[in-house]
Amino acid sequence: MTTTVLTSPLPAANRPAGFGSLLRAEWIKIRSVRSTVWTLVLMLLLAVGVSVLISAVTANGWATADAAAHASVVRDPVGTIFGGMGLAELVACALGVLVVTSEYSSGTIRASLLAVPRRWPVLAAKAGAFGLLTLVAGELASFGSFAAGAYLLRHDVPVSLRDPGVLRAVAGGGLFLAAMSVVAMGLGALIRHTAAAVTGVIAFVLVLSPLADSLPGTVGRHVAAYLPTNAGQVVLFTHHSSGQLLSPWQGLAVCAAWGVGLMLAAGVLLRRRDV
Repeated sequence: MTTTVLTSPLPAANRPAGFGSLLRAEWIKIRSVRSTVWTLVLMLLLAVGVSVLISAVTANGWATADAAAHASVVRDPVGTIFGGMGLAELVACALGVLVVTSEYSSGTIRASLLAVPRRWPVLAAKAGAFGLLTLVAGELASFGSFAAGAYLLRHDVPVSLRDPGVLRAVAGGGLFLAAMSVVAMGLGALIRHTAAAVTGVIAFVLVLSPLADSLPGTVGRHVAAYLPTNAGQVVLFTHHSSGQLLSPWQGLAVCAAWGVGLMLAAGVLLRRRDV
């Protein structure tokens, strides 16, 4: 009787894919979809374009503006320049939803989970690849918006990255867009239906956050402060009121925690649900 000795633990095709391979696979899937590129370009154009528009209007109307308007811009010129971030945030959120739900609508999620049955690493790789992509695009949008706005306001309200809090606010703009895209991705992974998830994200950003601000008493104040949009946007400003509950980095951490929490919830459901 002879014994066969295996020289390799498993054939390469049968070895479980490492996390690096999963990241590369998710990156290929994300960048190979043409709508991803166009949506990111739209996010850049909206962020920079609206900032240019707001800064140009502010500069042109500076001579006729009243003292209160002057004081508002002088107190926080970065907050004025970043007036286009709300639209860029919506685009980043819509893309975050589509990255997940398009796989369910096309059925390619079945092939992904057939190739890698362990569902947690697939979701983590998807969030990692997409989060890094939106972080790079968000930083480009944030620094591009600031450069264009600061140039247009240079004669009336000169502002530089070396001024207190400015570099933090500009770098935080990209981090905020990346965090919100992961929040939307988590909602998309939970709902799994494109139209419903996009509606939910828009309602979350445009309706729930402003509505929470109008709630009476300290409860409403705390609810509003800890919603992801309100919390994350704190990092975009250099001037903060004394009654503000969260510091810029605390607000960004709360926004990121929403993204992590939603992705964890989506991971639990992904393990329990059929594809």
